Amino acid sequence: MIEPPPSQPRQRFQTFDDLGHRKGPERIEALRSALREVGIDGFVVPRADEHQSEYVPADAERLAWLTGFTGSAGTAVILTESAALVVDGRYTLQAPEQVDTGILTIVPLAETTAEAWIGANLKRDQVLGYDPWLHTPDGLARLERAAAKAGGTLRPVPNLVDAVWAGRPKPPAGPVDRHPDVLAGERVADKLARVRGNLAEAGCDALVISDPHNLAWAFNLRGADIGHTPLALGYAILPREGVARLFLVSPKVDPALRAALDPAAEILPRSELEDGLASLSGARVRLDAATGAVALRERIEAAGGVVDVGKDPITGMKAVKNAAEIAGARAAHRRDGASVVRFLAWLDTAAASGGLTEIAAVEALEDFRAAGGDLRDVSFPTISGSGPNGAIVHYRVTRATDRAVRPGELFLIDSGAQYPDGTTDITRTVAVGEPGAAMRDRFTRVLKGHIAIARAVFPKGTTGAQIDAFARAPLWQAGLDFDHGTGHGVGAFLSVHEGPQRIAKTGTVALEPGMILSNEPGYYAAGAYGIRIENLILVEGRLIDDGERPMLGFETLTLAPYDRRLIQVDLLDPGERAWIDAYHARVREALSPDLDPVARDWLTRATAPLAG
Repeated sequence: MIEPPPSQPRQRFQTFDDLGHRKGPERIEALRSALREVGIDGFVVPRADEHQSEYVPADAERLAWLTGFTGSAGTAVILTESAALVVDGRYTLQAPEQVDTGILTIVPLAETTAEAWIGANLKRDQVLGYDPWLHTPDGLARLERAAAKAGGTLRPVPNLVDAVWAGRPKPPAGPVDRHPDVLAGERVADKLARVRGNLAEAGCDALVISDPHNLAWAFNLRGADIGHTPLALGYAILPREGVARLFLVSPKVDPALRAALDPAAEILPRSELEDGLASLSGARVRLDAATGAVALRERIEAAGGVVDVGKDPITGMKAVKNAAEIAGARAAHRRDGASVVRFLAWLDTAAASGGLTEIAAVEALEDFRAAGGDLRDVSFPTISGSGPNGAIVHYRVTRATDRAVRPGELFLIDSGAQYPDGTTDITRTVAVGEPGAAMRDRFTRVLKGHIAIARAVFPKGTTGAQIDAFARAPLWQAGLDFDHGTGHGVGAFLSVHEGPQRIAKTGTVALEPGMILSNEPGYYAAGAYGIRIENLILVEGRLIDDGERPMLGFETLTLAPYDRRLIQVDLLDPGERAWIDAYHARVREALSPDLDPVARDWLTRATAPLAG
């Protein structure tokens, strides 16, 4: 039997505290009291910080503090007599469990948007407040149209949640370090030259970098201001000519980073951003449509600058990984795969006893990864869902919800890691004991969709939306579907959720060689079990004999077996069976040299050819 490695004397990367869960009416009533004091009738509370980040620092967790909802996306609209929380399909089960539905109406995004709810519920002549640091110009325009439809108006105000949040955490101040050129694959000077070339083509004099991910990529730096993503919060002003200026929240800047950036860029405190924006008088300034706050536009225009709202060119450059980043991703996935296999081998025995809990599984997996070497963090809080908890797409186990992994159920574990050379994200669903016929049918349909994406060949210029249906077709044939995208972009020792590429109905960006995405279809039986199968995939060129157009396909980066006990072989066609056997052979060949004999024997059994 495999024993988990002993816990190292270190602080874990994730906790199991109940950060939200059914806040009473007091906090919303306090906010309503603040509304009355400033003479407005409502306030919009997005789940966002001033960079529109998915993962935010503790002092920006306003939505969770106010409502109890801890999901990574959502918007609350608090009016004097009504209130709503709008969430997407990932959170329609989670939100009612965390939020007092007697105070807040849960509104599925599939049914209506926050703006539509405002248009239907704001009354004539009422005033709706918003924080201009938490909305983009496009987002503000949508709010303005919604308020106008209701006969109301918008008003910018200082954030009213902050005004009533007693004990609000202080801003983060993690260390900011240099990301080595050998891992980045490109020098800062060369990156900035490419960006400046794009600015010249667009007729812009400067770029305000408002996305911390783009800041990290462009200047080859990494930070520790938020959990699970190595970001330094702040901004940069990059002129078409001259020295770039970085305005960082944290004062803990490695002197080696300052030296490496000199003379291309200087690092200043975040408090000097206002002066930096004021210096843009007369300049045409590109502001990122996705992350540039309304407040930035207002300050540039007040200084006499002209704001050009559009795409930050860094976003697209960052998405296409270079040779060094691709090599790093492959190395990170091999290291991660060996740790995951050790965990799965241990899980087989530990779960069979009936004494394993969701939290114990999370802790064991983190320990296996830490023992594997070079672990810097988990890339997001591990989703560890047994039985019905597996049907909650973004379930986060807490000590209050911790559940045993029981025989006769399915166990879903979605996890990832941050290594200096790459970011990983993998989901496996395993059977505990003997799975039922419906479980095997659903699992196999999800697997068929997963394989369809992995095997896809498509012409250059194809978007994620055009191949999303490949993953859903086997489920559609049985009248089934799932309510999340099939795949998201992934960074290089950066965010586990990276744009602009994605495989989804909304994935309108063409896939390019070098992009890394997830491949993760699923199926969720509410109150019973969840199934998701996820690998990371790399877009690469494909040579087709006698082909007439440039074609693309995917290399699967993730290395770990699928649970053969859940595969209904007679639902697979010969090509699908051959793909699984070939993938399992590749996993076995790649990982066996890095495993101890017990784990190696388990992997040999887990990757045996399918019967039939």
